[in-house]
Amino acid sequence: MNDSTLPSADEAAHDTPGDAPIQEARLWRDERWTAEVIKNEDDDGWAVSMTLRGESEPALVGPWTMGRDKKNPKPLDVAAFHTLVKTASEVLRRHEQQLHAQLHKAVTVGAGDELVRVALRIVPDEEYPYAVLTAHDDAGQLLGEARVEANYKLSQASALAWVESDYSPRGR
Repeated sequence: MNDSTLPSADEAAHDTPGDAPIQEARLWRDERWTAEVIKNEDDDGWAVSMTLRGESEPALVGPWTMGRDKKNPKPLDVAAFHTLVKTASEVLRRHEQQLHAQLHKAVTVGAGDELVRVALRIVPDEEYPYAVLTAHDDAGQLLGEARVEANYKLSQASALAWVESDYSPRGR
């Protein structure tokens, strides 16, 4: 078999099953992540995108280093790929933390042995979003629960009013 009958790197990548690892100069893939070096649309440089398997959008897109010839990108290697995976994973983790913080709020009201933790969990349904208000004592016992509007403003005052109404749906 001579060199002209061997598939090119691009052809080999397209022949590779969707979950098989790839380790090429501009494309690396493991069981979870795909790194692809792409031409930067804004200038003459290069960028790298990191996409989590099953996702349509990259979790991370950032600048990529030029090679020694100052025209082509530096090839991906194992160390660069692992650094990119770590960075992209951190971006996703921070995004999940931010989303969790937006959808979950809590305040504590009361004093001494009568502390009550009032929590608000927003359910981001596209058509009918709502929230669930819950109250728990120090032991974790559920004291009250109510469905509220997704834009409900949980504060010390609103939580205390709900607790003092004996968890009445109208007392919130």
